[in-house]
Amino acid sequence: MSGKDSGFRIRVERDLREKFVEVCRAQDRPAAQVLRDCMRAYIAEHARESGLKEPRVKPDKPRTK
Repeated sequence: MSGKDSGFRIRVERDLREKFVEVCRAQDRPAAQVLRDCMRAYIAEHARESGLKEPRVKPDKPRTK
């Protein structure tokens, strides 16, 4: 699993999930990769204002087809 050793399960509205997956597919990007990118961006934007040291998080490796 290339360094990814933790799962994350969330519940969202069906319509939100379907539209999200549709957009990810249109951009040829896995939904999980897009969510990880969103999590990294959220951490970068909000860690300091929450009084936390911004952790170093590695970006995903580029996909190979």
